[in-house]
Amino acid sequence: MNIDELKNFEKPPQSYWMASTPETEYPVLNEDLKADIAIIGGGITGVLFAYLLGKEGLKAVVVEADRILQATTGHTTAKITSQHGLIYSKIKNQMGEEFAKQYADANESAIRMIGEIAKENSIECDYVSQSAYVYTLQNEYVNKISDEAKVASSLGIKAVCLDKTPLPFPVKAAVRFDNQAQFHPRKFLLPLAEKIAGSGGQIFEQTRIVNIEEDDGYALITDQGKKITAHRVIIASHYPCYNKTGLYFTRIYSERSYVIAIKAKEKYPGGMYITAEEPGRSLRSQISDDGELILVGGEHHKTGQGADTVKHYEALIDFADKTFTLEDIPYRWSTQDCMTLDGIPYVGHFTSKTPNMYIATGYGKWGMTNSMASAMLLKDLIVNGESPWQDVYNPSRQTIVASAKNFVVENFNVAEKLIEGKISPLPKDIDIKPGEGKIIEANGQRAGAYRDEQGTLHVVDTTCTHMGCELSWNSAEKSWDCPCHGSRFSYEGDVVEGPAVKPLNAHKDVNTIEKLIKDHF
Repeated sequence: MNIDELKNFEKPPQSYWMASTPETEYPVLNEDLKADIAIIGGGITGVLFAYLLGKEGLKAVVVEADRILQATTGHTTAKITSQHGLIYSKIKNQMGEEFAKQYADANESAIRMIGEIAKENSIECDYVSQSAYVYTLQNEYVNKISDEAKVASSLGIKAVCLDKTPLPFPVKAAVRFDNQAQFHPRKFLLPLAEKIAGSGGQIFEQTRIVNIEEDDGYALITDQGKKITAHRVIIASHYPCYNKTGLYFTRIYSERSYVIAIKAKEKYPGGMYITAEEPGRSLRSQISDDGELILVGGEHHKTGQGADTVKHYEALIDFADKTFTLEDIPYRWSTQDCMTLDGIPYVGHFTSKTPNMYIATGYGKWGMTNSMASAMLLKDLIVNGESPWQDVYNPSRQTIVASAKNFVVENFNVAEKLIEGKISPLPKDIDIKPGEGKIIEANGQRAGAYRDEQGTLHVVDTTCTHMGCELSWNSAEKSWDCPCHGSRFSYEGDVVEGPAVKPLNAHKDVNTIEKLIKDHF
């Protein structure tokens, strides 16, 4: 199969983690409910937190808008590592050695905890110990990598600086972290979800929380008008679904990144890798029923700002083709991550004035260990009243100089995209082929039109229902994406990713638009 054939994406994207595990079928919440602890979000954080609470004899209710463990959790690269790029020298320089030590201890503890949980529950989840590398092909990063190795070692991480790696091409420098791991996230988490539901906890799927009311505790209102009354609430919905306090939409931005799972003629050399510089490239292997897969990731960009998103898959294929002898690409997928202003997640009390509302978000592409660390931290806050890692993850931590600059940059970008979407001229070409989506003018208004493979036209209002930004077409995933806060919608208008909780309005007169297109040509 030649490179052009590999770039012919006839099938929609599919994650290997999703394809190799069964779908879940937990019930929809169809009645009002009272709970001591309610967890919004059934991803890795929500499931791990509910599992840990169950070990303490506390029963939690997990509420998921779609199906559990299939959003970011089902579309990760699944590296269990405390190595998060060149993070430790950055934390030490900007926040101090104590915060760097807390972050290192939290993520090293998370690695060990995942292994212990898998062993304790006899979970077969393709858990494999690996070394993790950050490497560079540029001279300007050599000293940065050397500094990272020194700082990480001083914090108790087994780290070493190298001038070569097992990869089949030379590097300028690399830092290697030992005693790291990789796994199959859904094979690990689905059995834990069953234990939650089997030991008194509850899981509800396809139950979206659209509002939270505060009155002698919290009342979570679902999209079907049902109510969950809880003493404590944990928001683990990736992007916070609650905006009345905290102003998280000004402190978080969403990025998309891409993965291809390839089959190569060569055997993978072992290890997990990521570049220090841009464009980011990530590598690891995975054993499947059909042989070895090599996961090649990278190509990140802000959600809704990736231009022709198919090009990102093509760039990864080009990189893989230069590195290995490509035979096939059985899987490809993309994912969405929340990024914070200083690169450290927000985990703890939602605000300093909400003692019984908590949040876990902003993992910045390192969600496997950060989610485990977050679940452990939140469990400690509830059970013990404190955590040894609470200061570095504190959502109300003092803004540092670097993050203050980022605050201005990111919020200027939001304002720029908001205004740009309102005033940019509408394209004159309104021919829409099967599988194609475009912004068009319909009765003087901006609209989003997509023609499916059967030729049916789908038209929606492209104003995001979160805060009114104008959406962009994502050609790779066939979705309408918000360039301001990362909400995503299907071509029929359904919410795919928050923070939006309401669907897009479908255009009332598709037939008129179809006639307009035909008359135009």
